Amino acid sequence: MYLREGRSLLLKVKKPSIPFVLNTNPASKPNHESQVEQNQSQLEESQVLDSLKQEPNISLALHYFKSIANSNSFRHTLQTYQCMIQKLALESEIDGIRYLLQQMKLEGISCSEDLFAIVIDSYQQKGLGEQALKMFYRIKEFGCEPTVKIYNHVLEALLSENRFSMIHPLYGNMKRDGLELNLHTYNILLKALSMNNKINSACKLLNEMASVGYTPDAMSYTAIISSMCRLGKVEEARELAMRFRSYVSVYNALISGFCGEYKLKEAFGLLEEMLVEGLDPDVRTYSIIISSLSSVGNVELSLAVFAKMFVRGCNPNIYTFSSLIKGYFMAGKVHEAFDFWNHMIREGVEPNVVAYNTVIHGLCLNGKVGEALSVSYRMEQNGCPPNVTSYSSLINGFAKVGDLVGASEIWNRMMTNGCHPNVVAYTSMVDVLCRHCMFDQAHSLIEKMVLENCSPNTVTFNAFIKGLCNNGRVDWAIKAIGQMEYYGCAPNIITYNELLDGLFKVNRLEEAFGLVREIEEKGIEWNLVTYNTILSGCSHAGMLEEVLQLTGKMLARGIKPDAITYNIIIFTYCKRGKVKTAVQLLDRIRAGGGWHPDIISYTSLLWGLCNWVMDENVFGRDSFWAKADVLQIIDDNVAKSCAY
Repeated sequence: MYLREGRSLLLKVKKPSIPFVLNTNPASKPNHESQVEQNQSQLEESQVLDSLKQEPNISLALHYFKSIANSNSFRHTLQTYQCMIQKLALESEIDGIRYLLQQMKLEGISCSEDLFAIVIDSYQQKGLGEQALKMFYRIKEFGCEPTVKIYNHVLEALLSENRFSMIHPLYGNMKRDGLELNLHTYNILLKALSMNNKINSACKLLNEMASVGYTPDAMSYTAIISSMCRLGKVEEARELAMRFRSYVSVYNALISGFCGEYKLKEAFGLLEEMLVEGLDPDVRTYSIIISSLSSVGNVELSLAVFAKMFVRGCNPNIYTFSSLIKGYFMAGKVHEAFDFWNHMIREGVEPNVVAYNTVIHGLCLNGKVGEALSVSYRMEQNGCPPNVTSYSSLINGFAKVGDLVGASEIWNRMMTNGCHPNVVAYTSMVDVLCRHCMFDQAHSLIEKMVLENCSPNTVTFNAFIKGLCNNGRVDWAIKAIGQMEYYGCAPNIITYNELLDGLFKVNRLEEAFGLVREIEEKGIEWNLVTYNTILSGCSHAGMLEEVLQLTGKMLARGIKPDAITYNIIIFTYCKRGKVKTAVQLLDRIRAGGGWHPDIISYTSLLWGLCNWVMDENVFGRDSFWAKADVLQIIDDNVAKSCAY
């Protein structure tokens, strides 16, 4: 079909797990002349440590470690075990670490605090937080006592995976063991509470810190402020920040919060406040603001902030440049985006995966999917492999232009390279399959997502429901909304807009209006698309009064009509034979400067004239002259439009 032979959209490629094997081949020896006659003389600890540290090959180092022990030329010490385990930890060789710990236990060598911390960190690097906790509970087997330092390393391992349910009991154990928490412990706990939106508990912990003599630092406050901003409590976060000492990182969290809500005036106010307080904004401060401005397409102001960075001696980084490039793409200025990319290269800033992804996404956004594909190959050639974001942007780009072949090829390339799809990639494939009326395959892909621990979200279902409604499969779309609840997805206004559009298209007006009542009962706020969808449905049904009533309701709720709204109203008047009224309305709105009629507007008027040409009730007895007047008005409006 569209997939390469032997490939499948549901193919899952896993990187093979390479088991740790202890090398016992006597032919493999490190290149150290002093080891040739190791059986004839005893080695000093310092010699062994030097040899281990200087050997870059982990297999050769481990062989040397074993061979000198087997030859009885050296009895390993805590220091040599720690050196070897540290080398294994750098390679995340968990099996080898376990083996050596067991050897230490058999030889009666107690594990030190530093060594056990290294062991815990190795688990963290592999994403094995729960295994790190299990190892911690065996700590006394290895002759080591739990300390605050070791607890902190375990807490960090759990925090890296947000294992909050395991962190809280560990905190209780520390209290039970009579250990005094240090500032680092408190900061880990604060971050854990903040990550899990437990702001009140985090504030209580701040008070506990003060009661035992610890002054919260920048990390402490930043964790709480960041969490509050993430929850949309930016104003409350601002009030809390005013109570304690100012830090750049706290300001950055607040500025990020305001920028996230597009309150750029407040963000600039905080920037000025920092300068007044004698705090120098760092590259993150400026990059946050530049990124926010770029997201709304305000490239000119982004450049002004960029220039201000230089004036204040703050050098931009890759994220600053990427944000500006994003802004140019958002504004549709592709050539300018590449000019800035070249400027970045000239400045000696090496592009990373984020920068490449910005370009790929920007090109896809502007319909240049072929160029985006070329960039993905170029980044591979430059030693920067595409990640799931790169592939997702490409799949989405191909999906938006309806290219199923292109999307499928990127999917297969992603899977072949061992990269697992995310929800964006799945949703984009659902979208493009629906565009080709392959609804069974799209539905199977949604079910597959759950099996792959990548649950579909509301956007996924919206793409599916839109495809169904566009092809008259409204009953299936209704069932899909019920399925959303099964997967824990809540329908939003976009979901209902698609279903409303589908119902109106197949003239199921009673069900459509029933759905309108359901939306209101659920308290879901309507947007402009909702109003236009209902207006269009009423218009095609010739319900002029309902169209006018709904338009009034729309204006009362502060929703500004767009070109689609005006064209629907004009078409409705024409459909009811009120062509002269439609022309007068068009002329009046146009004179207000809020809207300029387009080809659809004039087509509706001309259709109305042609359709009602024989009806004297429309223009009266002198219909010929009345129609001539209307045509003159249309002609005048077209002439005015051409002047713009």
